[in-house]
Amino acid sequence: MTAETARLASLVASARYVLWDMDGPMCQLFAGYPAHDIAEQLVAMIDQLGMGALLTRQERSSNDPHEALRGVHNRHRGSDLVLALEEWLTRRELEAVAKARPTPYADPLIRTWWSLGARFAITTNNAAVAASAYVKSRRLTDCFPHVYGRTPNLDLMKPNPYCLEEAIKAMGAVPAATLMIGDAATDLEAARLAGVEFLGYARNEDKERTLRQAGAEVVVRSLHQVLDLLRPSR
Repeated sequence: MTAETARLASLVASARYVLWDMDGPMCQLFAGYPAHDIAEQLVAMIDQLGMGALLTRQERSSNDPHEALRGVHNRHRGSDLVLALEEWLTRRELEAVAKARPTPYADPLIRTWWSLGARFAITTNNAAVAASAYVKSRRLTDCFPHVYGRTPNLDLMKPNPYCLEEAIKAMGAVPAATLMIGDAATDLEAARLAGVEFLGYARNEDKERTLRQAGAEVVVRSLHQVLDLLRPSR
């Protein structure tokens, strides 16, 4: 057993509470409605409103619609424009749920871990209503009584630990017995700020490189690695 495998086993064994990022560890939310299409539509909408100059080149070209949304927010905090754009993005995320693709082994891992006594919450930068709709579509609602997502105050998005801390309070969790599963550096930073352990999920080499460069000590390329630890006899 390698040192990282031993560390993974220790993380899983000590986790009584698990905070799941949705898009990545649980599913590919935009598998059927590509995020880059939504990002382009969002930028086009900002341009049509005559606000295109608010965005940097990076924000305009990013495949992540959160980049443009944050860009407008950073320069017009609390404005009606930000609220309208956030609501628009929420509707697109809800539309994406119908074609979302479950992450391999996520569903059996969730059901197995839950049956063994772990308690879960979702802590995502996507809209909470989209996360709730996704778990309902997978018949996993009972496993996720606590769902925390993006609020109109975009300052509270990860890496801010707000949604993690809210979930911890709602579950009556102990941070030392809590594990965050995420696929982004913002998830790792939020976990650190909330004082919880972190397990990185990376579906490809680029994701793994990003997480490790950010300081993630344990990264899995498949959730089967975690499931194996819960079902050692299989």
